[in-house]
This record gives sequence, structure tokens and C-alpha cells, in this order.
Amino acid sequence: MIAPPPGYRDGTGPLRIVVVGGGTGLSTLLNGLKQYARRGEVDLCAIVTVTDDGGSSGRLRREFDILPPGDIRNCMVALSEDETLLSQLFQYRFETGRGLVGHSFGNLFLTALTHVTGDFPRAVRVSSEVLAIYGRIYPSTTANVGLRAVMGDGSVVEGETRISRSRKRIERLELTPGKVKPLKEALEAIAAADLISLGPGSLYTSVIPNLLVDGVARAIRRSRAGKVYFANLMWQPWETMGYSAADHVGAIERHGGWGTMEKVVLNETELKGVQRRLYAASKVYPVEMDTPRIEEMGYEVVKRPLLAKGEKVRHDPAAVARVAVELAAEARVRNNARQE
Repeated sequence: MIAPPPGYRDGTGPLRIVVVGGGTGLSTLLNGLKQYARRGEVDLCAIVTVTDDGGSSGRLRREFDILPPGDIRNCMVALSEDETLLSQLFQYRFETGRGLVGHSFGNLFLTALTHVTGDFPRAVRVSSEVLAIYGRIYPSTTANVGLRAVMGDGSVVEGETRISRSRKRIERLELTPGKVKPLKEALEAIAAADLISLGPGSLYTSVIPNLLVDGVARAIRRSRAGKVYFANLMWQPWETMGYSAADHVGAIERHGGWGTMEKVVLNETELKGVQRRLYAASKVYPVEMDTPRIEEMGYEVVKRPLLAKGEKVRHDPAAVARVAVELAAEARVRNNARQE
């Protein structure tokens, strides 16, 4: 894992970007930003959610009492050299074998290394050094936390997997236990950042859980960094069915507080007919980019063409990374001017 570069704390040197989230959305942004980190233009830090309780991560979490390694593994691979043998090995998933089927090698590696070192963050550091990644990765907490959602009808759903599959509208999200400590290194990175980005990614199971860790949202609000939310492109079945971009922003504000964001980045590229039809079959539609409503809420809207090529609707890694670097540079200029 790369150490902070010279100038990390005094406002010089590479732009300092902290990305907060989880899942494929976070990996997409990291993959794009890696090119800037490789050239020494960006110092990159990822703060990753650790509430996954499904699939390989969930099994390892229950059987070995460790933090779920899946999202961390994906971030490490996204920040490693493209298509190296080691990164392919970390993503290798066993298709047969009693007890092995469904597990990825990277998840097993992190699990074993956690027991060898006795510390999950240290296992992440060592694994990152093995992969020679361009950046630093921190779990948002080392506590064994779960998710609880209070639904619109007052019912309660426990667990990330059940929450993501519930067909009821989510009113409020909570961690169980309710108060867990963040990593000191994550808070330090937030305080020193030029830009803090939330998303893209699943609203309630990738982005917001990080804000519920005690001290994280407060550190973001207090930071002088630019703060941006990359809005999702499509509804998340069933998690955010019917949500507009402003609904996403409102949910983040409710859980993280005013000041968690300053700007909202929206895609301005029209979806193709074949893309719309592909998702409409599952009753999933594009997120409405309701700019006026977001602006009425007090946020600046940034519109860019962010759609990747192909039938599946995805953010383009290079496009979202360009926006992040642009906004980080603007924030540094602003903060340097304030100090003069």
C-alpha cells in the first residue's frame, strides 16, 4: 500500500481524493482514478463499507468472525495493475469443491491473512502491497456491524441482503450495534482531502452505511474538501425503485446531515432504446435527473456525459474520474485562496 506522498498535509503535491462507498460503483470510480494515481497526480484513498452479509463474504464472516472481504477485494483489484496474474488470481471464484464453491481466492486470502496478522486492516495493507495497488484502502470500521432498515410502514428489516431485496420503501437505515468507531486513518484522510466523493453505488447498502459509522459523517462535514455525490444511473431493484436523483440526495442528507455534499454529478448522456428495453423487462428505469429540485435543496448540479458504451448501463470509469479530478483541483484552488 502506497504511503501518503510528500505534501499530503500542507496543501501541495498530488490532489488528495477520498472515495466513500462500496460495490461495483466504487470499483468503477477507483479504476478510472488509478490512471491519475499511477502518474503521481492523485493521492487516492478508499473508505469502504463492511456490512455485506451475503455470498462468499457473508459465509466467511459468519464462519470466521471477520469483516466481509468482498468489497475490499474488489477495490484492491480495481487499483492494481491491469490484468496482472495476481489480480486475476484474487478474482478467481471456485466453481466446485465442498466448502469452496462460490468463494473467491481473494476473499480466502484476506481471511487467512487476518488470522495470521490478527488484524483485518493490517491484512488489507499486506494484501495491497502484494498487489502493488495505487492508493490506500480502509474499512469504514473494524467492528462487526450489520444493517437494520426501518421501512415506510414502520416494519423493520435486518441484514443487508434482506434490505436490498425488500419491496418496501426504506425510511431510515441504522447500524447494529448502533455506535461503532471509525478507523483513525480514515478520519485523517478525510480531514486532509481536497475532494470527498460519495457514490456511485447502491444508496442504502454501499454509500449510506459508511456515514453511519460514528464520526465519519461529522468528519466529512467538518472537512474543507470539496464534497460531491455521483448520482446513480438506474433504479436499484428493489432498493431504490422509483427514486429520482433528488430522492437519493435527500436520503444521504437525512443520514449524513447537511454539509455531507456540496455538489451532485448527473449524467447527461441519453440512454439508447436497447438499453431502456433491456432494463424495462425487469421494471427498472433510469433515475430521473431532476435538476431543479436538487438546486432547490441547496446543492450545485454538475452535468457531464458519464455513460459507458455497451448494452448494460454503467458509468464510464474514465469519465467519472475526470470529473473527480476536475472538482478536486477546483477545491484545492478555493482552499489555497482562503489561506492567502
